[in-house]
This record gives sequence, structure tokens and C-alpha cells, in this order.
Amino acid sequence: MGVFDSFGINASGLTAERFRMDVIAENVANANTTRTDDGTPYKRKVVTFMEKNDPGPSFSAYLASNQSKYNRTNKLGVKVGGVYEDNVTEGNMAYDPSHPDADENGYVHYPNVNIVTEMTNMIDSSRAYEANASAFTVTKNIAQTGLEVGQR
Repeated sequence: MGVFDSFGINASGLTAERFRMDVIAENVANANTTRTDDGTPYKRKVVTFMEKNDPGPSFSAYLASNQSKYNRTNKLGVKVGGVYEDNVTEGNMAYDPSHPDADENGYVHYPNVNIVTEMTNMIDSSRAYEANASAFTVTKNIAQTGLEVGQR
């Protein structure tokens, strides 16, 4: 793995964490959305990551995927595996018979978004983003120092 591979790995981490922060922000923004287009409360979304480098089970597939050094940087790092609705966590119910979305018993079904959980996930994601940004800067400094050594 070369120095330039590190740039691609760090950039993929930055992109993935930025996407995760966007989904978390969507969850927070919809924490009180009691009716979506299909008439149900908003469901919390969860982002999963997966490794970009998946050349296949055989050595020949791995070798073929790494033949070109220009092609390698796109295959290392992390990518978004998917965005899924959280169907495991229960939504909240509150008694408010005056609410337009109250059921026949006067209860309103709120989304399964917990603000504390979302803020904890946001802190986790922002720290991972900062770590990738720091690693990118360190890699850049290493590359610059290597070029300066070559000039002497």
C-alpha cells in the first residue's frame, strides 16, 4: 500500500461519516413526525458501513483487482453498505386526544427516535470524521516531507 492509497482510504472514511451525520440529522429533524406519506410515524434510519475492497474469494481475483496502481485507490477504504429503517426499536406513545394524529383512545404514536441516542451517534460520527481528517493531514505531511527530502 502506497501513500496515495492512504488518501483514498481517508477520503472514503470522510465521505461515509459525512453521510452518516446527514442521516442522523434527518432522524433528529423527524423526531416528532407523527405522519409520513404512508400515514405512519417516521422510522429511525440506521447507516451500515462495509469494506470497499472485496475482490472475491480467489487469489487470482485479488491479483487482478490490484494490477493497476491507479485502480487500487478506488477499491480500498469504506463505503456505505446501506441505510435501513429501525424496525426493532419501539416508538413512543403519548396521551394527547387533541392531537390530529391521535387514535381512537387518544394516544399519539411518535417515532422511535431517541434524541440522546442520536446525539451520541452524532458525536461518535463527528469524532470518526475528525480522525479521518487528521489522518489525511498526517499523510499529506508525510508526502510533502518525502518530496522535500528528494529535493536535497
